[in-house]
Amino acid sequence: MLNLSVVLRVQTARHTASYATAAATATAKTQAKPPKAKSSRDKAKKQKEEPLISCRRKEFDLTRYERTDAKFGSLALASKGWLHNKSKGDFFILNASVRGEELQQEMQAVDEFLASTGMSIHPQLLENLRVELGVKLLTGIQKQGMPIVHGKEHCLIAAETGCGKTLTYLLPIVDKLLQREEIAERKLNTPRVLILTPGRELATQIAGVTEKLTQGTNLKVQSLLGGNTKQLMMNPQFAEVDILVATLGALSKLVTTGIYRMEHVRHLVLDEADTLLDDTFTDKLTYFLRRFPFHLVQKEDAGTQMILASATMPTNTREILHKVIDVDTIREVVSPHLHRLMPHVTQKFLRMSKADRPATLLSLVKHDLAKRRPLIVFSNKSTTSDFASIFLNNSGVNCLNLNGDMLMKIRLGRFEQFQNGHCDVLSTTDVGSRGLDTTRARHVVNFDFPLHVSDYIHRCGRIGRVGNMDKALVSNLISSRREIDVVQRIEHAARTGGLLPNVNANIRNIINKRIVAEMKAAGIPVPPMGSPNGHQSQEEAF
Repeated sequence: MLNLSVVLRVQTARHTASYATAAATATAKTQAKPPKAKSSRDKAKKQKEEPLISCRRKEFDLTRYERTDAKFGSLALASKGWLHNKSKGDFFILNASVRGEELQQEMQAVDEFLASTGMSIHPQLLENLRVELGVKLLTGIQKQGMPIVHGKEHCLIAAETGCGKTLTYLLPIVDKLLQREEIAERKLNTPRVLILTPGRELATQIAGVTEKLTQGTNLKVQSLLGGNTKQLMMNPQFAEVDILVATLGALSKLVTTGIYRMEHVRHLVLDEADTLLDDTFTDKLTYFLRRFPFHLVQKEDAGTQMILASATMPTNTREILHKVIDVDTIREVVSPHLHRLMPHVTQKFLRMSKADRPATLLSLVKHDLAKRRPLIVFSNKSTTSDFASIFLNNSGVNCLNLNGDMLMKIRLGRFEQFQNGHCDVLSTTDVGSRGLDTTRARHVVNFDFPLHVSDYIHRCGRIGRVGNMDKALVSNLISSRREIDVVQRIEHAARTGGLLPNVNANIRNIINKRIVAEMKAAGIPVPPMGSPNGHQSQEEAF
């Protein structure tokens, strides 16, 4: 008698092999270099003939954009039938429509920019910019944002990932510090510039960039990462500090206890402002920000300038910020590419069952490692990130794991090991998708597809960054109904060439609204969002 379980295992193995082969073949096609013998005319012709969207079913190929005003559901989508079980094995590819070289042509030399705008930057900073950071060209957002930050206005820098937002605010702020006279009576642990970040790895990265930029000056840079906050409260350390880069949770406690003082802060930066303005941080952040005199920004040595930088923004940004600042005084610097798909990065969407994902992942990873291409594997949960890391390591692939549930002592230095080339595979959650400068990476694999468009934007932004415009690829493994819903909206935006829909970075708020809607539909009474008197106690935020 035929053993049914054996038959099923054989069939599953065949399907897995076909998925892995298709994924590896697609990766090879998208990353293969054109032969040098071809003329520029042949290359142009080939680029012209390549469709914007390539599908397994050729009737869904797209050579030119659909009308931009097309409503969702009115266009034929390759992913429309993906809810059906028979759709497994289907795929479509968003081909790169712009080359990295074309993007670099839009950039401007530093000297030309300074001459055209009349900005005066300290010579030591310009030297460090070229030698230490290797920056000789400025991006569009840097050209727009630097003059505003260098002035006396609050500024919101909203631009796509990997376009150099950190230097957009950092260079003019550091220059203003050097121009301003030092305060003689300033106490220890009293910074003049405060940069807040949501994550420890991002704080470490920004502090490193700041130290390189300030070499040869008398400015003191310090980072405060958290994880040992209780120890710092019991045994505080005091030192001179001009620029403090910190995570919000750690700093708020140390300011409350008086270990750090904020009265001399003249520039406050919220880096990855979308995450800091999420409902998870809102109460703590607004209470912390009320201590700064933003209304006196026009006065040289009295007010505090606020800078916000992010690739996505919550829809209720104004509602949150109006509690601490007059939002009409904030100048907005917005990139034309904000909330759009990256045109220079190829993105592949693979429909498959969950059981086939590990084998497909292993095939993609081994294909990249054979060509020494570093890659990042994203998961939605820490447990899944742990699984992917363990699976790859047990399969003979050296893989680092990084997620928010790790202890500080274990987590510290993981990202630096990937950046320094000690390991070419990083398995992580969205902890690794916010702001981190992963210029080494060439390939992003979404082992779990993100359930929110804003998370997809940030994950894709780990590749194709300024400083590395080589060919890059995003591979998305699609399995569940919720994933397919997000994919269909992304495909619709890709076919119309329009903005990505529902880019609300306030994930906590989205989840709460969904829960409230479901409770109302079920007839369950909704509890009040806060304390009985209508607002939460601010002390509880700490």
